[in-house]
Amino acid sequence: MKIVLDTKVLLSGLLKPFGPPARVLKVVSGRQVELLVDDRVMLECQDVLTRSRFHLEQQAVEAVLDFMVCSAHHVAAAAQPVNLPDPDDLPFLEVAITGTADALVTGHANPFPLSACGGVPVLSPQGFLAAWQRQQARDR
Repeated sequence: MKIVLDTKVLLSGLLKPFGPPARVLKVVSGRQVELLVDDRVMLECQDVLTRSRFHLEQQAVEAVLDFMVCSAHHVAAAAQPVNLPDPDDLPFLEVAITGTADALVTGHANPFPLSACGGVPVLSPQGFLAAWQRQQARDR
């Protein structure tokens, strides 16, 4: 299963180590799914996770960023002709579409118009975990 994580999920997973975003991070770091990124996604993650207002431990941030550099699949994302409510979300959608992701996992309530998603399901952390667990059950 290939996924794209938006920055809000990464941040939430680091801030709240027992919630659904943290469980998503555990699945990703356990290499039970393939994480897709591009340079824009990496830069945004680095920018957000290193903001002092979040008071994240530097070692935790470095571990997440190192994992993304070394273990994520880097995609040369193609531009998509879509307008999103938040233009900062476009790189994540472009990576998901170009990388033929099985899901774009986001913490935003209404992030993407369905017509703009190119067939990529946009899931909450809870929705992703449910889909991943169903796939795990089918694969057994």
